[in-house]
Amino acid sequence: MTDHERWRELGQQLRVDSVRAAAVTKSGHPTSSMSAADLMAVLLAKYLRYDFADPGNPSNDHLVFSKGHASPLLYSLYKAAGAIDDEELLTFRKFGSRLEGHPTPILPWVDVATGSLGQGLPIAVGIALAGKRLDRLPYRVWALCGDSEMAEGSMWEAFEHAAHERLDNLTAIVDVNRLGQRGETMHGWDLDSYIRRAEACGWHAIAVDGHDVAAIDEAYAEALGVEGRPAVVVARTLKGKGVAAVENKEGMHGKALDDPEAAIEELGGRRDLGIEVAVRERSEPHVFETRPLDLPRYELGEEVATRKAYGDALAAVGAADGKVVALDGEVSNSTYAEIFAAAHPDRYFEMFIAEQQLVAAAVGMQVRGWKPFASTFAAFLTRAYDFVRMAAVSRATISLCGSHAGVSIGEDGPSQMALEDLAMMRAVGDSTVLYPCDGNQTAKLVAAMAELPGISYLRTTRAATPVVYQADEDFPVGGSRVLRSADEDDVTIVAAGITVPESLAAADALAADGIAARVIDCYSVKPIDAGTLRAAAEATGAIVTVEDHWPEGGLGEAVLAALADAEERPRVAVLAVTGMPGSGKPAELLAAAGIDAEHIAGAVRRLVGAGALR
Repeated sequence: MTDHERWRELGQQLRVDSVRAAAVTKSGHPTSSMSAADLMAVLLAKYLRYDFADPGNPSNDHLVFSKGHASPLLYSLYKAAGAIDDEELLTFRKFGSRLEGHPTPILPWVDVATGSLGQGLPIAVGIALAGKRLDRLPYRVWALCGDSEMAEGSMWEAFEHAAHERLDNLTAIVDVNRLGQRGETMHGWDLDSYIRRAEACGWHAIAVDGHDVAAIDEAYAEALGVEGRPAVVVARTLKGKGVAAVENKEGMHGKALDDPEAAIEELGGRRDLGIEVAVRERSEPHVFETRPLDLPRYELGEEVATRKAYGDALAAVGAADGKVVALDGEVSNSTYAEIFAAAHPDRYFEMFIAEQQLVAAAVGMQVRGWKPFASTFAAFLTRAYDFVRMAAVSRATISLCGSHAGVSIGEDGPSQMALEDLAMMRAVGDSTVLYPCDGNQTAKLVAAMAELPGISYLRTTRAATPVVYQADEDFPVGGSRVLRSADEDDVTIVAAGITVPESLAAADALAADGIAARVIDCYSVKPIDAGTLRAAAEATGAIVTVEDHWPEGGLGEAVLAALADAEERPRVAVLAVTGMPGSGKPAELLAAAGIDAEHIAGAVRRLVGAGALR
């Protein structure tokens, strides 16, 4: 059997196994898998370099299924490579199976979860960046993309950035099967439209018949020979290729075949070809030099913005941990990621104003064991929220920093004011949400984030705030700090970030009225220090929460959730931003939102007047 004959047979086997897998639960996307079967057959048999017995091998290539719904094809590839057996293939989409409806890293050969379209290629850019600039290893990154997802803006963020970084270790494969979920895609089989746009972005683009294995072979060989820029293979294919009942037919997306046995017979029956996938010689990634950790230290009473402390601390953590890398969305002179960039230019990545690519690149880099910190204005992380959500599905470990949060940013106005970010990040599975109030606390939390699993988020403030903690104090994740406390406290004020100094000023004003207020700095919003909050509720009987955030999903609701199953729940007043802010001085905006010291004290006095105190 010639190579071409073997590849054709392998393509048919992949189609058959995709049909069989989807038939188990009568669900899945076999037709989307069938269109790309020949493309993947040639890749697996000749071009991929991967040790399936050692998925952690640093020299392995990376195969990202950006069109994650084609998971039956991916799992059929794994079977052909001997990574799984036929018995496991036929557990596809069953409860408890590793072969989920869309790929996730519960499988050791899957780098990231895909299925939310438009994400795989941007993440592949991050992996390729790691290969070029961090690992400095010759592995290649392959990304199988669908034509429907080419309508996503994130795909073109990826095309732009890959060309800008000259990622000649990245090859995208676009499966142009013409049909989306409800009909024809925007460009149908107009391959030239994809070619022209890719070339305009700076890619080497190759059009090919996606069912001609000889042409596919030539296209991959051409892509491998390209230097100084990424390559894309744009393949014209047929959805449902090989089975007349579904081939190039609308309405067949996301459906198992009605008569799988007849389809298997039409495809030539079952095959059991095994592929010995080539393995690249193992090499170890580059290691950056380190020195002992020396976090910045700020004096009590000094005024420093927590965003500045973030930059100072990140540079220090990067000096002590060579795995730490930083990315920013063209605001590094505001987030102060520029301090890291100056100290560690080889580990800093400018992602420009492309927040989806910013987060995707961080997810890609952590695939290779790097510890990415990605920063931008907190408001702009909303653009990338689906990437954050899917990062959690990927079991990814990334650190995000959102600066310029809340009305306290001042004159820029509401378009720049993050008032949703605490809610957004609290809702991410297994996330950590931190909101420091001063420079020393920020430094310790940044250092902690470098060791945290999962998605961690640090909210920083634009304005300088007074340092209230000594540099040697510790701030464990999940903790809080009681800044004012006495046995006879009348009420508890719970604050975080910018509202901590406002709460301390309110407590001073209340003391002059004979009202003793306990002040808790709830710097760990998730996980929250429920024990300290419950103790304060029992001691004082009333709580005022205050935050520079909408009331929905923020600090107040986190406190209420922590107290929800207490036998005796206290009276809780939630102070938050409730009306759309405008431009103004920070103090004016805090007052207008009702979250400055005067309004906090007023809320406490109202509780006193209502007899809510113990």
